[in-house]
Order: sequence, then C-alpha cells, then structure tokens
Amino acid sequence: MGEKTIYTIGRQFGSGGRAIGRKLAEHLHIPYYDKELLSIAAQDSGLSESLFQNADEKPTSSLLYSLAMGNYPMATGALGFNEMPLNDQLFLIQSKTIKKIADQGSCVIIGRCADFILRDDPDVVSVFIHAPLSARVYRATHVYEIDADKAEDVCLKSDKTRANFYNYYSDMKWGMCRTYDLSLDSASLGIEGCIEMILKYTEVFKRHQSTDGEKVE
Repeated sequence: MGEKTIYTIGRQFGSGGRAIGRKLAEHLHIPYYDKELLSIAAQDSGLSESLFQNADEKPTSSLLYSLAMGNYPMATGALGFNEMPLNDQLFLIQSKTIKKIADQGSCVIIGRCADFILRDDPDVVSVFIHAPLSARVYRATHVYEIDADKAEDVCLKSDKTRANFYNYYSDMKWGMCRTYDLSLDSASLGIEGCIEMILKYTEVFKRHQSTDGEKVE
C-alpha cells in the first residue's frame, strides 16, 4: 500500500456523510470532491457541466435499454460508447475523472460509485454513513432547511435514487455492510466520532497492509 489514502464515502440522505467527508478532508489537509467532480468531468470531456448535473447519481432512464441489458448493463460491455444512453456515457467519463483524481494522491470522494470505480485500488478506504430515519429527518429539517412536512419523503426518495444509481452501475448493493470497509451510524457516533473511527480504521488498515502485503477481500 502506498502513502496515499483515498476515502470514498457513500451516505444516506440526512446522515451527515458530506459533513463527515469535508471535515475528514480538512483534518487530513487533503482534497475533497463532491459536486467538484462534475466540473472537472465537464472540463475533461468538453461537455456542458449542466449535463453532468442533470445526470448526477441517477441511472439511465432508458427502460428498453435496461430490459435488454439486464440488471447490470454497464458490466457487460456489449455496446460501444456512442451507442449507450447519455447517462451511461457521462458515468464512464466521470469514472475516468475519479480514477485520475485518485492517481494524484490522497483525497475524499463523496458518492458517485467511487468505491466501485476504484475497487482495484489498494489505497481505498470505503465508508458508508447511515442513521435512523428520525435522525435524518431532523437533520434535513434543521440543517438543510427542508420543510418538516416534506423532509421524510425527501430522505426516502433521495435514498432510493442513490440506491438505484449504485446498484445499476455496480455489481454490489448500496448500503449493504459487506459492500464497504466501514459502515457507521452517525446518530450514535456523531460527526466527530465517525471521523475518529475512520482515522482509527485507516491506522490499523495501513499497519495490516504493511505486514500482509495485500488487502483481504
């Protein structure tokens, strides 16, 4: 394992995953990538940033394409790039951007299947942040300032969209503990507690890697 560490953070809506990722990056003095990925992917490809924004963490909307290709169409490689639906093309472009960023050094990447895209990188620590719905609704209302009567629906719909995106583009299940190195309850641990756990895991992980030589699957 090299000196760098790439932290990928999946999160339920309202769990504080973004705040945890940003504070982790600030603590370690490393780059933080969330919406910034969209700007970089747009610059890399020469396409409009609005295209990436509209497709952000959303699977292709082509029902016939999905039915024809099965549950994991991106894994088959059956179609050429230009034959794919636009969202799939954008996903591949964004994947290249994520790999480029990971090659540059330590960083924190929020969502966007980064853990799956970088699954063969031995320097990745993948984290999923979750919390009970009541805690997420509270955060959505008091931190994100979403109307109280809409907060629960926003949480559930956002999670469904993220799950559909992740499950569509990867061969793993969004939010399932065995998919990630760490699965943390932010309501129980708090923001700082989650960061402490991630740092402690990284310390043990690096020590294990230096002894064993390769990540245990």
